[in-house]
Amino acid sequence: MWWSISISNIGVLSLWILLFICEVVNMNASQARKILERQASLPLYLHAYSFHMNMRLEQILPADLLDIAHQQGLRGVKIHILDGESRSLKYLSDQELAAFRRKAEQLRLDINLEISSSAPAEIDEAVTVAEKIGATSLRFYPRYEGHLSTVLARIRDDLAHIRQQHGHRELSFTIEQHEDLKSGELVKLVQESGIDSLSLLFDFGNMINANEQPLAALQIMAPHIAHVHIKDAKIIPEGTGLGHIACASGTGDMPFEELLKQLICLGDDTPQVLAYGLEEEVDYYAPAFRFSDEGNDPWIPWREMSETPLPAPELLSARLIQEKQDAIRQIEHVRAVLKKLVTQAETILN
Repeated sequence: MWWSISISNIGVLSLWILLFICEVVNMNASQARKILERQASLPLYLHAYSFHMNMRLEQILPADLLDIAHQQGLRGVKIHILDGESRSLKYLSDQELAAFRRKAEQLRLDINLEISSSAPAEIDEAVTVAEKIGATSLRFYPRYEGHLSTVLARIRDDLAHIRQQHGHRELSFTIEQHEDLKSGELVKLVQESGIDSLSLLFDFGNMINANEQPLAALQIMAPHIAHVHIKDAKIIPEGTGLGHIACASGTGDMPFEELLKQLICLGDDTPQVLAYGLEEEVDYYAPAFRFSDEGNDPWIPWREMSETPLPAPELLSARLIQEKQDAIRQIEHVRAVLKKLVTQAETILN
């Protein structure tokens, strides 16, 4: 009996060790060193979309995000120009924008401004606001309808406007991979733009809707990634394409840990990624936009700005509380994943 028990215990122990080794061997020595060097100062940013419903109802306002980010020990905030509705940055007076900037400076928080368009008029407006609040980066993404060739041509015109009108500014620009364009198409746009300060923002799940997989998309986009949106999502097959529905981080289909590891390791001597937005989007849904049987010039449909539907009125109060809890839990989850990566890195180097 004692022999069978020992063999059983040894078997379980061996299996555990084998599973741990299999997980660790995915990290090489170079990656391990980068993880240990960079994890303590990883630039984690609070993303306003984590409080999307609360901000739509003006329960949380832009200045409140600064307080939350400071309380959580984060580097800064990523905020949309329309977050907070009538009290959003778009509608604040110059004095109010100056007060927002002063508060961020007092709390030593960086600001990344975001908009959901690449149209020249909206870019110009956002640049004005960005400079008034001291933002260091402006994220945008195109929302055009038409055949792919027409959409890409319009985006090139938008990028030419940015180069001509704003290329001299200290403000940097980043275009997000936002559900309709493939990674290679985005890389080509950046390479051909002539804008030195233009980079790509890599979202953990948005490539799904363009019928791509996260790790494959990361490999294509890697040389140009400077910003990240961290989230999790479940993949939904839709015909010959894929949709996604966002969920609590750690419960979806995204290779969460591997993505974070590879992103941290971008850049040889210094970290390439400048900001990781913690963007919990529980219940956000995006349909398939690209399909495996599409032609060479597929039709890209019009879409509205990203929005998560509000629940029924009787469920709203509880949902608003849950949203705030989800946002904090995501911060905790990301830090737990970082701790796990550090343990793996130490095992590799020791």
